[in-house]
Amino acid sequence: MTPLPRPAHTLSVASANLILFAARQRGADPDAMARAVGISPDQLTDPDGRISVRQIQQLWHEIITATGDEHIALKLGEMMNPVAVGVLAYVMMHSPTLGKAFDKLCQYQDIVCDGSRTTGQRTGNEFALLITITSPDIIYPEYVINSELSIYQSAIRAMAGWPVSAREIRFAYPKPTDTSEHERVFAPAQLFFGADQTAMVLDAGLLDTPVLNASPGLFAIFEKHADELLARLKTPTLSSRVRGEMVQLMKGEEPTLTAVADRLNLGVRTLQLHLRDENTTYQQLLDNVRKTLAEQHLREPYLSTTDIAYLLGFAEPSVFFRSFKKWTGQTPGAYRSLAA
Repeated sequence: MTPLPRPAHTLSVASANLILFAARQRGADPDAMARAVGISPDQLTDPDGRISVRQIQQLWHEIITATGDEHIALKLGEMMNPVAVGVLAYVMMHSPTLGKAFDKLCQYQDIVCDGSRTTGQRTGNEFALLITITSPDIIYPEYVINSELSIYQSAIRAMAGWPVSAREIRFAYPKPTDTSEHERVFAPAQLFFGADQTAMVLDAGLLDTPVLNASPGLFAIFEKHADELLARLKTPTLSSRVRGEMVQLMKGEEPTLTAVADRLNLGVRTLQLHLRDENTTYQQLLDNVRKTLAEQHLREPYLSTTDIAYLLGFAEPSVFFRSFKKWTGQTPGAYRSLAA
């Protein structure tokens, strides 16, 4: 059975749009890139939305294939507005010092991506931002590592107001054949490949550097917002639990509202009321789950559209075809051709 529609590890929509912006700058069609990995236009316009790390990994592969630029992740920091990644960037940009900004980066990084972990470590006169890959869905760690280091460097320079450079950059992946772009982006830092852990090593004296144009008032506002977002991310919503139960029950028959309510130990009416509080309905969630799974299945060439209709609990293939056309504006066959 296909994994749950909402995977354990996700990236913010703002970050996904930043990657797609880079693709556009390199001449690729961002809409086609997103569609190829099953990301819909509606997902990309939801400011609180999340995209699976698995899809983002596929997206990097699609973009590099389309642009021919294997170093595009390294250039992300140069292409971006420092506040493009949303509320975390706003918190950092209004922190009193770089040291405080780094603290907030480590505290709130899951808001941007919960597939990797950034921590700070001071040793003598050095301070290191350490990056650890934590999601098994990350099969191309160099894309994550390169993009995060590039963005961190850009953000640090914007906060300080001058071109801060790291002492060292350590990459936890083997040395590429061509390192010229690494050397250009991170000059004059010393570069080390094949390290035990990825690290950006800075002069510890930078920690006391005031952040340019920081506002204490705005810092409090954005930090409160970040706390709320992080709490929401860490607490599974009823909607996400309902979607998970739907997937478990969707084995050749439609999961009913009663069956899902029973599995959640809720009354039918109680479940409906709580879903309404989350601005959704059982039918909307069912359509969303079926659409997500249908798009995933259609990228698997060994499954016929009749097989997929059965897997999604439709009584007749014709009902699946009509539903898919309503959800996407395309027939299953047309979608499969574009996704191939």
